[in-house]
Amino acid sequence: MSRDLSRGDVPTLILTVLADGNCHGYAIAREIERKSGQLFQMREGALYPALRVLEQDSFVEGQWEVQPSGPARKVYVLTKAGHEELARRKAEWNTYVETFNRVLGGPNVQTT
Repeated sequence: MSRDLSRGDVPTLILTVLADGNCHGYAIAREIERKSGQLFQMREGALYPALRVLEQDSFVEGQWEVQPSGPARKVYVLTKAGHEELARRKAEWNTYVETFNRVLGGPNVQTT
């Protein structure tokens, strides 16, 4: 795929992963890569700034988890507001895809 993820896509992907359960940053990145069949490569330079914004907007909450061995790690939890934001973003994305497909002449083309 020749198209990079836009900055606006990254938070939606993060929210989607967290809807499946709490994760630390590294696990979020690997899950996005796994679910995309390795087409989306999630770099720390995009992941952590997006997580900070989601946290500031109260869509996710970071909680420090103490490890039996090694340093503590921050685990992210999707909040109620985050679930609502994800639903809004999914609806917006679906409208975008349907509209784009109409312009391309692909699926969901309505004939008059």
